[in-house]
Amino acid sequence: MYHYTVVQWLFFFYFYCFFGWCFESTYVSIKSRKLTNRGFMRGPFLPIYGSGAIMMLVVSMPFHDNIVLTYIAGCIGATALEYVTGVTMEALFKVRYWDYSKNKFNFQGHICLGSTLAWGVLTIVMTEFVHVPVEKFVLSIPSQVLTIVTLVLTVCIVADFALSFKAAIDLRNVLVKMEQAKEELVRIQKRLDVIIALTNEGVENRKEEFTENVAELKGSIENKLESLRHAIQTRPSEYLESAKEELLELKTKYAVNLEKRNNLSTIKDFFQRDMLRSNPLTSVKFKEALEELKQKASARKEK
Repeated sequence: MYHYTVVQWLFFFYFYCFFGWCFESTYVSIKSRKLTNRGFMRGPFLPIYGSGAIMMLVVSMPFHDNIVLTYIAGCIGATALEYVTGVTMEALFKVRYWDYSKNKFNFQGHICLGSTLAWGVLTIVMTEFVHVPVEKFVLSIPSQVLTIVTLVLTVCIVADFALSFKAAIDLRNVLVKMEQAKEELVRIQKRLDVIIALTNEGVENRKEEFTENVAELKGSIENKLESLRHAIQTRPSEYLESAKEELLELKTKYAVNLEKRNNLSTIKDFFQRDMLRSNPLTSVKFKEALEELKQKASARKEK
């Protein structure tokens, strides 16, 4: 059983947040052969590791003398934590910071059998080997010193988390607005198809395959606008004045939404760009917009 004060529990949490950041950032940096600041926060802390470590200690307490039950408790507790955290973060930020969709026996991409089994092993390693020397170190620190250090860390981490949370929310808003601009482009394309369908010259364009890919969407809209412009110039009497006005309105809307989307995809905030480059972010609904942001963030770093 662990009998710690609130300050000691907090310090353990911060310690394992830092330990997790060191482990994952080092692993990713070696794998990618470049320095990588892994994680959600700006500073050297990964809250998911701190939360996971504390969870392992808590769920294993009733089974301290039974390694099998410790393993099972670790599997269940860590998997539940990983799932709740993953679902919550995706709901808030519209992106996933990890994705097991390509792994066998996964559930909604947030958890998978392989990670669940690994969590059980890590719980045993954590409780039997890692935490023992860490506990001795923390308990050897004078109470007043530990309180001051923990208080300073709390202020720094809370401030860091608040700034990181805002950056992630801002990034989410960019994705949402980029998707809204794309949806407006799709509506423009559909309306142009309707206008073209009302003319004999529109047969060829009506046979074009409908697309929602932004690059192809731009080409499709520009071709349709040019086709209609040419048709109006050559046979102005066949088009009502209202159709000409609508065409001008659609052309303006197209230019405005295209510029809006291009401006949104140019991320100016350094930490948002670093967040895009350093984490394996994925998104189901905003996949195209997210990939575009990642490409531009990487291109900007290379420059």
